[in-house]
Amino acid sequence: MDTYRLFVGVVFAISVFLLADAWVRDHATPPKPPPSPTVQSGAQQTPPPIPTVGGPTQSNPVAGQTAPKAAGPVAQTGPGPLGTGERVEVHTDYLVADIDTLGGDLRRVELLQHRDRTDTGKNFVLLQSTADQTYIAQSGLIGNGLPSHNTHYSAASARYELAQGQDSVVVKLTPVDTSNVKVTKTFTFHRASYVIDVSFQITNQTSTAIDPYAYFQLLRDSKPPAGDSKMVPTYSGAEVYTEKDKLQKVTFSDIEANKGSYPKSAGDGWVALVQHYFLTAWLPKAGVSREFFLKPIGNGLLSAGVIVPVGSIAPGQTAISEAQLYVGPQEQDQLKVLAPGLELTVDYGWLRVLAVPLFWVLNKIHEVVGNWGVAIIILTIIIKLIFYPLSAASYKSMARMKLLAPKLQRLKERFGDDRQKMHEAMIELYKTEKINPLGGCLPIVVQIPVFIALYWTLLLSVELRHAPFVLWIHDLSAPDPYYILPVLMGATMFIQSWLNPAPPDPMQAKLMKIMPVAFSVFFFFFPAGLVLYWLVNNILSIAQQWQITRSLERSKPAHGAS
Repeated sequence: MDTYRLFVGVVFAISVFLLADAWVRDHATPPKPPPSPTVQSGAQQTPPPIPTVGGPTQSNPVAGQTAPKAAGPVAQTGPGPLGTGERVEVHTDYLVADIDTLGGDLRRVELLQHRDRTDTGKNFVLLQSTADQTYIAQSGLIGNGLPSHNTHYSAASARYELAQGQDSVVVKLTPVDTSNVKVTKTFTFHRASYVIDVSFQITNQTSTAIDPYAYFQLLRDSKPPAGDSKMVPTYSGAEVYTEKDKLQKVTFSDIEANKGSYPKSAGDGWVALVQHYFLTAWLPKAGVSREFFLKPIGNGLLSAGVIVPVGSIAPGQTAISEAQLYVGPQEQDQLKVLAPGLELTVDYGWLRVLAVPLFWVLNKIHEVVGNWGVAIIILTIIIKLIFYPLSAASYKSMARMKLLAPKLQRLKERFGDDRQKMHEAMIELYKTEKINPLGGCLPIVVQIPVFIALYWTLLLSVELRHAPFVLWIHDLSAPDPYYILPVLMGATMFIQSWLNPAPPDPMQAKLMKIMPVAFSVFFFFFPAGLVLYWLVNNILSIAQQWQITRSLERSKPAHGAS
């Protein structure tokens, strides 16, 4: 095996690993979990029907009751099937949220700490209800006379703001059409937090016990998030987590086709919709049984949610059903604190065991240097030092192959097109020179998982989003606007090919010259942080390879010249 084949083989192996890993993340169907028994709550034996955008299903098997119809016809003035009421605006230090009094839906959430992908002069909007995108959070109750997300509510004010010195701001909504069951829907927004508490306080003013359920769902279309790169694909879709079945992913296309495997009932867990860097998740209260659902509901919309029993409420008694809604970035340290398994939405896949410590080290370096680009450089150097013995063995093998290049060329000239004799002569030469032509391959292959883990670490870290480096690099998560880093990386590949022996085959030699150009163009579309890593790694590899090659060339007479 000559150096060309080694190089191409390693590049091919890395490419296959990346492509296969990406395919598994996005398309592989998780193993179907064993059927779980329906979790019971008191005398309630059957889970309620799943609500739809048009309101909960009208027949409710719970206690022989019938679910309420929408409070009057829903006005079709909003996008798609959504009606609109009045808007209630909430301002905190992290969020600007719009609550619609029709259903008490969260129709818009703007993240004040994150910029828009395409227009950095604006804040990033995750939840929205526009002509271009529908992505909202809904919640309601299932039971006779109880409010759903089709119910009209009223609020005490049209604007709420987190005041100086306050830790939270509370928005209370009450149904316009009252019944013998008094309900108050409450949103609680917290300082320095992307978590919104959503609760229903239910007072039974009837003469008989009631057994309501609460549902919390995310409603969105299947359009890819604006600004996502098609060259560097990342997962967008639904995820359901339980302690028993762990993380289960269901793509938007599988939801539309009523496919996909996920636990339908559990005593713990959460449901989320994720996209590159951000997620929205419903986190029911711990210790409460729950039913998960993912389904298409028509008009190009999908629903992902959870249903929880409130429990039996006797006449004159009050019960509260609550859940947390997370609307924000995939910041791993914060997600880990909120709910078990929520940090898994940062999907490193099968290399998580390597990617998590790599990110931890990268984050610690950033805490010291204060620049993510510098942190990437330092981490690359650390990894290079750790793998120095393996890299040295690989480069020594390649350097020895380079020293053999003249002899291999003479063998080719001697045997011409007789490949059999040529092959036998090459094997004999390798034995004489005590060189293993595969010696440079294994050390590189061993490092591939680490390289790929670091690739996903840099690609999925929201901390790098809009993080500046130096001069023209203002966003390490976006491609280099002037393509300087990809061009430099291509130049380092030219230098590496020059340090290696020229392939004896003319076609292979031409490919070696074309590959740096092809890879430079390919990396034009990669995030600058990833290109920076490859550039620094190449520079360090060149320095190491040059030093080893020079050392062996000095001792060339010891190998014998001829």
